[in-house]
Amino acid sequence: MAAIFKRELHAYFISPVGYIFITVFLLVSGALFTFTTISMPEQADISTYFMFIIFTFIVLIPLLTMRLLSEERKTKTEQMLLTSPVSLSGMIIAKFLAAFVLFAGTLLISCLNFYVLYAFAATPGQTNTAVLVGNVISILLIGAAFISIGLFISAMTENQLTAAIISIVTILFLLVSGVFSAAINITFIRYALDFLSIFSRFYAFGYGIFDISSIIYYASIVIIFLFLTIRIYESRRWQ
Repeated sequence: MAAIFKRELHAYFISPVGYIFITVFLLVSGALFTFTTISMPEQADISTYFMFIIFTFIVLIPLLTMRLLSEERKTKTEQMLLTSPVSLSGMIIAKFLAAFVLFAGTLLISCLNFYVLYAFAATPGQTNTAVLVGNVISILLIGAAFISIGLFISAMTENQLTAAIISIVTILFLLVSGVFSAAINITFIRYALDFLSIFSRFYAFGYGIFDISSIIYYASIVIIFLFLTIRIYESRRWQ
């Protein structure tokens, strides 16, 4: 498992993917941070900044996940993985962790922006550590959920572009489903969309409230999609 994790993490930096992800993430987060906080220090709301960051995941997360498993099928190295001594669960979790570590590391680097805000721009009443920590934790959880979904989709096809497009559509749906639910009069559909909405559970963290039900929800998404991905490979092993 450790060997696959190191290989996958290293693979991000021997191809343009890792550098593109880090560069785009830091540039976009820097621009958003400037417009939502630094340019208006007296009305700065860090939750607004993180809300916009979530929507960048529509493109950024598929960039991380589209090659994780689809590339193995395209390059015909999938059979090597299926017959390797590493368990299927270990292989899938290692690939998930490699993508998550790169994502989390880049996110934490971007959070250095808050040193500038708290040290030079914000008033003492705005330096709410609980709100900052709550937002960061929620972003990490949402990112983990999207990565697990993208990994599952990557396992379904050998075409990286197809995996990326399906991941973009899926993540977009999960983000906006709660927005459109209010316009639907059919009760059970409205409740279903509200339940599926990943974005609606972000608000509590934005106020520094650690909602256990939301944490369980995000963790459940990760577990379910990792399990489904493992099941896909188990079925292929016996084909």
